[in-house]
Amino acid sequence: MGQKHQQSTDSTSDSKKKRRVAIAPIDTGVEANECIQIFMVGSKDEAEAGTGYQIDPLDLNHFFDDDGKIYGYQSLKITIWVSSVSFHVYTDITFESSSDRGKGITDLKAALQDMFAENIVEKKDDFFQTFTIEKHYISSVISKGEVLLQNTTDGNGHSHADTTDTQVIRFVMGDMTAGLLYSRLVPLVLLLVDGSNPIDVTDSCWEMYVIVQKIADPEGDQSRLLGFAAAYRFYHYPDTLRLRLSQVLVLPPYQQKGYGRRLLEILNNAAMSESVYDLTVEEPVDSLQRIQYYIDVPRLLTCSAVQSAVDTAATHLKEANLSKRTESSQLLPPLTAVNEVRKSLKINKKQFLKCWEILLYIALNPVDKYMENYRIYITDQVKASVIGKDTGTKGKQVIDTPNDFGEDAFVMYKPQDCEDGHVDVDVLDEDQKKQQEQQLLQIVDERVKEIQLVAQKVSTTQA
Repeated sequence: MGQKHQQSTDSTSDSKKKRRVAIAPIDTGVEANECIQIFMVGSKDEAEAGTGYQIDPLDLNHFFDDDGKIYGYQSLKITIWVSSVSFHVYTDITFESSSDRGKGITDLKAALQDMFAENIVEKKDDFFQTFTIEKHYISSVISKGEVLLQNTTDGNGHSHADTTDTQVIRFVMGDMTAGLLYSRLVPLVLLLVDGSNPIDVTDSCWEMYVIVQKIADPEGDQSRLLGFAAAYRFYHYPDTLRLRLSQVLVLPPYQQKGYGRRLLEILNNAAMSESVYDLTVEEPVDSLQRIQYYIDVPRLLTCSAVQSAVDTAATHLKEANLSKRTESSQLLPPLTAVNEVRKSLKINKKQFLKCWEILLYIALNPVDKYMENYRIYITDQVKASVIGKDTGTKGKQVIDTPNDFGEDAFVMYKPQDCEDGHVDVDVLDEDQKKQQEQQLLQIVDERVKEIQLVAQKVSTTQA
């Protein structure tokens, strides 16, 4: 019996061994952001030594299917070099192995082609040769544009012995040369500008403002492209145009040097000298909005009509008790000042109202005993912008609507469930009210901190 039992055990063990099947691990993929590195290089030596400027793109995942992952590769590493001379691109792909483990094998070539289009150079040696062959590419292109500014200072306004000439060149799109230059810049726009889309290079209403730096070279002057802005001219009834800034990008190696501010100043100058209706900015990110403040607030401080209106509003702010919610219209700029600013400085109403809050803060100097009133005023402005507008006319409501013409537009409507001028609204419970109040306070805190930062910077600069 003991022997039979032993045979039975051995037989069962052998059977289990035979049924074992090797199961490959599930392919979880790798995030594109984790395996791709992008470098901007200005020479063959920089590319070979890996000493270029590493670019930090907003998000690479959206170039790779719906989930943003790359499948089918072991130890994948993709190194991308972008030439700062001609904006050609070379991609170096390495991996240990590739296999389909249930998710397929990602077509890397197609994905990178979507990312960089015709800028990609297939062979490394050909890419290296572009640094020599196209060393005068930017110089050749800008010779066909309109020079708007030339000086011998860096982006911060400081002169240096080794600083070469900086120029801003304007191109009207529709021209093939300008279109080809923009097409080479599109990949960087998509990688570095949030929510961007390529402009229509065949539409002559588009303009491109390019900031370049000249570099002395024994074989002829070279020009280095530092950044650019794209703006559109909209028709404004009855006989003027509005200039709207849609894209602005300073290339990563040259950021934090004042070149973005230089581009905005040139756009302001163009708007004033060419008598456009006003200058607007399409959905500016926080950093761009701050630069606008640094430019516009000092300009507004030199406008006598604005200064008089600010003094009047500041006096009211000091004397009123806003905790009782007295009439706050006296704290807003008069329509005459709004119109004067638009006509003389080309600052649109929306931007002026944002700057107005900073101007009031500066006028208060700021004294602690006035800050409670000031914070109440900012809270009311935030409520108006976040919660919306109500006309107060029998349940009709007004909502702002975006449009393709750069105009301030709105729609007035009366809800279907509105009877006798009343609208039923959802009643918030106590927890929801507290949460809403906390969110509002957070927004107000952030706004006040932003105002303080800009005011301090402006006051230091003006001193």
